[in-house]
Amino acid sequence: MITQGVQVTGLCSGCGGTTICNVGQFLDRGRLRWGTEGRCENCSDGWCEEDASPVTPEHIRQALLQAHGPSRLRLSGEVPSLVPVLKALRDAGGGLPLGEARARASELAAGGLVGTLVEMEVLAVRLRARAVPVTVEPAGGSAVAAPAARANRSSA
Repeated sequence: MITQGVQVTGLCSGCGGTTICNVGQFLDRGRLRWGTEGRCENCSDGWCEEDASPVTPEHIRQALLQAHGPSRLRLSGEVPSLVPVLKALRDAGGGLPLGEARARASELAAGGLVGTLVEMEVLAVRLRARAVPVTVEPAGGSAVAAPAARANRSSA
């Protein structure tokens, strides 16, 4: 199982105390999932939220990227046809429109796609299943645009 999480603090909306929140993403049965779980240190407020929607809330993505840095998905061999790449990207993106899938395929072929580790591993699994050779590695740098579509979930 591939997971990535981080603990963040905030202010409790109920009492103004400090909240401790675990957020993250993980790969579950081929799907990217995200989640958040937290509690207030001063009162009884607490929460737990999970989802497998194609889009992880941006505050969770940014917390993961800040704590762990971005990952890059790259082609690691020749791809005789972009058809399997397009199918994998559309499948992982929850029905990503063909034009957006083409743009992401071009990014992948040029320098790679960048996102959270789990986002890139989900794409890697889909691409490898279609015999597209890819690797996932640390990307370095800090600027990461939100992917056009992705399926996520977290667990810290």
